[in-house]
Amino acid sequence: MSSNFIHDNFLLENKYAEELYHNYSKHQPIIDYHNHLSPKEILDDQVYNNLTKVWINGDHYKWRAMRTLGVNEKFITGDASDKEKFMHWAKTVPYTMRNPLYHWTHLELSRYFDVNDLLNEKSAEKIYAETSEKLSSADYSCRNLLRKVNAELVCTTEDPIDSLEHHQKLATSDFEVKVSTAFRPDKAILIANSSYNDYIESLGKAADITIESYQDLKDALRSRIAYFNTNGCRLCDHGLNQISFVEFTESEVATIFKKKRNKEILSDEDVLKFETAILLFLAESYHEFGWVQQFHLGALRNNNARMHSILGPDTGWDSIGDYPQAEKLSAFLNALDSKNKLTKTIIYNLNPSDNEVMATMIGNFNDGSVKGKVQFGSGWWFLDQKDGMTKQLNALSNMSLISCFIGMLTDSRSFLSFPRHEYFRRILCNLVGEEVNRGELPKEEMEWIGKIVADISYGNAKNYFNF
Repeated sequence: MSSNFIHDNFLLENKYAEELYHNYSKHQPIIDYHNHLSPKEILDDQVYNNLTKVWINGDHYKWRAMRTLGVNEKFITGDASDKEKFMHWAKTVPYTMRNPLYHWTHLELSRYFDVNDLLNEKSAEKIYAETSEKLSSADYSCRNLLRKVNAELVCTTEDPIDSLEHHQKLATSDFEVKVSTAFRPDKAILIANSSYNDYIESLGKAADITIESYQDLKDALRSRIAYFNTNGCRLCDHGLNQISFVEFTESEVATIFKKKRNKEILSDEDVLKFETAILLFLAESYHEFGWVQQFHLGALRNNNARMHSILGPDTGWDSIGDYPQAEKLSAFLNALDSKNKLTKTIIYNLNPSDNEVMATMIGNFNDGSVKGKVQFGSGWWFLDQKDGMTKQLNALSNMSLISCFIGMLTDSRSFLSFPRHEYFRRILCNLVGEEVNRGELPKEEMEWIGKIVADISYGNAKNYFNF
């Protein structure tokens, strides 16, 4: 039985919210400037045979919910059939009420497949059959899924050793949605990792440089930055617990790198000095090339050692960390700004207790040279839900100018996650519409308020990124 749960005014609680969403936000194109989509699947215009392949595989949000409910790993990441995995997800969905998964699930079914039934154990067979039939059609190929949501640009994330062959072919294809990439060199920074030396060998091969010294490492990374830039890259991204910043000398860092290459034990101070030095070098290089740098801070990763050893990273064993952020982040940004080498910067926090820290930090380095040069990024990962996004929007409004905000991104591995932009836009419009309704914002300025909403939805990101 069809449900009216996802209706035209879902999450919009008054006429002003409705006006802002339907007249100013809804029809704006999507710039998804950070995600983990597969460029190969976009290039191949992949057709997915069923909903599990495109919707459940790789989605650790769903996996965590299923595990919490007691679903056996066989039906999550194991060897069960695609249909069995979907059926166990369908049984889980009614238990996700008040988790954003409940909203996302039904938005995605509605927007991509025109399925407005509530997903549960009773409706699962019908929904699986209906969506599988549609997905087997070229009308639901990977590229058409992006077209359905009015995507203008998607920016994937690649390691410096990536050949970018898929991006190169996409750049000369007839696909009208622009596909770019973000440079993610964290493996070159995290010198304490046991696999670090193996990675440096791979990086050297990609850059065609034998990396024996710290200078060789910098030369290799800069070579890859130039290569990425030639191939249309205009962003980098870092996923770090926190920004490192300690005093160092170049000779100290050269010695630390040599010790690592010789498989000697590094002290904690060695690690911090190296991470500080290489991150500053990278940030100065980003400034040279005119890139936007992104820092995703605060995740406590791979907490379950047993399951990490079985399934590997990015399989749903991460949580929010409580690292101190302000002092080192300030010192890092200040070191770059003092040399006039601070490029456009987006800072995301995963711990909501850092909202006001980040919202005020950006004001320290917005120097008037660029509108919204340093950005407090949207609610991310555990915070990309109604409460998390509302708190981020309020902190940004209270401490800075929300009118300069570059809006939402998916940070997702799924081609069905783009209704998160709609979710964000509805939350934004309702938040602002409520204040108009209460008389806290002037009703006679609805056209101007609508422009601000449209800019946050699309225009600010369009102007911010140099694609």
